[in-house]
Amino acid sequence: MKTIAFFDTKPYDRENFDRWNTQYQIRYLPEKLSARTAELARGADAVCAFVNDTLDAPVIAALYQLGIRVVALRCAGFDNVDAAAAQEKIHILRVPAYSPYAVAEHAMGLLLSLNRHIHRAYARTRNFDFRLQDFTGIDLHGKTVGILGTGKIGLLFQKICRGFGMQTIAYDPYPQPAEGLCYLPFDEVLQKSDVLSLHCPLTPATYHLLDAQAFSRIKPGAFLINTSRGGLIDAQALLVALQEGRLRGAGLDVYEGENAFFFEDRSTEPPADATLAQLLAHPRVLMTSHQAFLTEEALQNIAQTTLGNLDAFFAGAPLENEIPAPLS
Repeated sequence: MKTIAFFDTKPYDRENFDRWNTQYQIRYLPEKLSARTAELARGADAVCAFVNDTLDAPVIAALYQLGIRVVALRCAGFDNVDAAAAQEKIHILRVPAYSPYAVAEHAMGLLLSLNRHIHRAYARTRNFDFRLQDFTGIDLHGKTVGILGTGKIGLLFQKICRGFGMQTIAYDPYPQPAEGLCYLPFDEVLQKSDVLSLHCPLTPATYHLLDAQAFSRIKPGAFLINTSRGGLIDAQALLVALQEGRLRGAGLDVYEGENAFFFEDRSTEPPADATLAQLLAHPRVLMTSHQAFLTEEALQNIAQTTLGNLDAFFAGAPLENEIPAPLS
């Protein structure tokens, strides 16, 4: 029986993988994968990692020395992987689409809650304070939503927005004309959107896609939604834009420095990231901790696809979900 070293385990991970696993011994580890913890994979045949585990060159080298030849990511994104270091050493497999509906629906949930101040109203009414002061929102009907990235999640989000009677425009270097979207240049999308929603991968080209210059061009009073990757946004520039009143609000499920905080209880520790602390305290920010994927259907798909990826590797079958080799 093959053994999997399963890093950054959470209770819902164990529940779902135990439900669908029939042929592997899974060594569940609470630690995140890093150069310091890679040794915990000793004796395993494979590693299973998540979005905030580290798979840089030192970790790849350490796993290779331990005899690991496959890493199964239980996520879609692979910006935490040094693909060049892994090439011809370790196969990196992923789950390309576990539930685009889950993420798209969470993005709309952030927008609705942020616009109508539902999260703040909930806290206020629990204290028997029933004032409506500062809770005025806007009609989303008739507003323009700009979608940055029109993969599966972006396309589903635009369909949800159309259901609310919103107009949709989009920017993507690789447009999909068959979907009937109105594609515009990046700057034009920034300038015309009442809501800007990010649905693109984090790559060197998209790192800090929204920086200080981009925020200076965004339509005044726009909402910003990000359920993709934190590194798409320069967090300090976002904070400045909020403080200067250029944004109506920001709904964030990700943060560029989240690796040190998300998925863990840090409530008893002093804030170690001043920008994160200021964003969390800002009245026009609603932040969740990378939970957009977290539905029963998504967790089932993640477990089944991850185990299927490992089945294919150990059977010598084609690896349909291997991350692409880096461009030379």
